[in-house]
Amino acid sequence: MRSFVFIAATLAVAPSLAAESAWQELMPGVRARLVTSDVLNPDGTTLAGIQIEMPQNYKTYWKTPGQTGIPTQIDLKGSQGVDGYEIRWPYPVVDNAAGYLDYVYFGPTVLPLQLKVTGDKASVVVSALMGICSDICTPAKASFAMPLSFAKADAGENLRLRQALANTPMPWQQNPEPVGDVVLDQASGDLRIRVDDTRLDPASLIASFEDASLIFGMPQKSPEPGIVVLPSLGTDSIEGLEGQPVQLTFMTDMGPFEVSRRVLPQAASTR
Repeated sequence: MRSFVFIAATLAVAPSLAAESAWQELMPGVRARLVTSDVLNPDGTTLAGIQIEMPQNYKTYWKTPGQTGIPTQIDLKGSQGVDGYEIRWPYPVVDNAAGYLDYVYFGPTVLPLQLKVTGDKASVVVSALMGICSDICTPAKASFAMPLSFAKADAGENLRLRQALANTPMPWQQNPEPVGDVVLDQASGDLRIRVDDTRLDPASLIASFEDASLIFGMPQKSPEPGIVVLPSLGTDSIEGLEGQPVQLTFMTDMGPFEVSRRVLPQAASTR
């Protein structure tokens, strides 16, 4: 059984006009800070991010943590001149080394945040709760506060954030789409997904729901051509799953992408 230790880091306030906050120690050998690009885009958005430094054998978790992971929680309560934000999750590593399926990031990690800026004197306050795991899994809490200044872009931090963003799944906008219907197998509780395996890597397919307890396992080939099966792992009941939205994330030769579908009953499959 894993041991859990809770660590809370104190609020780190960055010097004025800096593009990064002070480092906070989350546990021995692991630290985090907030970084900003200091670039205001024409649509009023800017990039920030939580930069985590940790050994390569340490990990933290994706938006769907998996069977044993600790969900990452981030909020911006207390921010000024920031009207909304989006966590831009990079494509994760599938970790099943311990016999459980988790979606993780190993070693140094940047979690990009896209902020919508509405005020002339904006400042951002970020509170984060995340799991940091090695042999012991630690729920670590950190808080950061920084002014947002766009007088001069920070080339180094902007590059760091753009590199993380490059591994973030983008919405698929081409035709035809590489993913078809998502159908619930009533007998097994598995998801059957029609895919074009010439356009995506079927082994990279991840299904995620708003309810993180709905977990489906690693893709398996079906005897039926063009079908990938995701076995149910995280729920004892599939009642109510039909009709629910599901996000499908996958890798291609062009990088990671995502599409949204609704779970169909077997009789409703059309493509």
